[in-house]
Amino acid sequence: MAMKIRLARGGSKKRPFYRVVAADSRMPRDGRFIEKLGTYNPLLAKDSEERVKLDMERVQYWLDKGAQPSDRVSRFLEAAGVLPKKDRANLKKGLPGKKATDRAEEKAAKVAAAAEAAAAPAEAAAEE
Repeated sequence: MAMKIRLARGGSKKRPFYRVVAADSRMPRDGRFIEKLGTYNPLLAKDSEERVKLDMERVQYWLDKGAQPSDRVSRFLEAAGVLPKKDRANLKKGLPGKKATDRAEEKAAKVAAAAEAAAAPAEAAAEE
């Protein structure tokens, strides 16, 4: 049986609340699970201790049994120090798009032209 440690969504509409569960990978996201391992409340502040609660002994037990954590759960476990940090590809999501870079280049050119125009009279006055 392929085991996953993943999030199961609860809470009402626009008020998400997640249970961290160990489940068979073939079961639906919010469906049957084997054991509840903790909770995750994304509405709380990032520095709040109540935001992510995990039973680390049971998580370690399931990891030893071969359970694979989902991406979000693996981030929780990396923050807790259970798993080593792994590099993730950002795929240029942080870079501005083509139009934004064009605008930035135009703005830089205008600033450079204005600086040259301001420097030219000052140089002419210094020569006299």
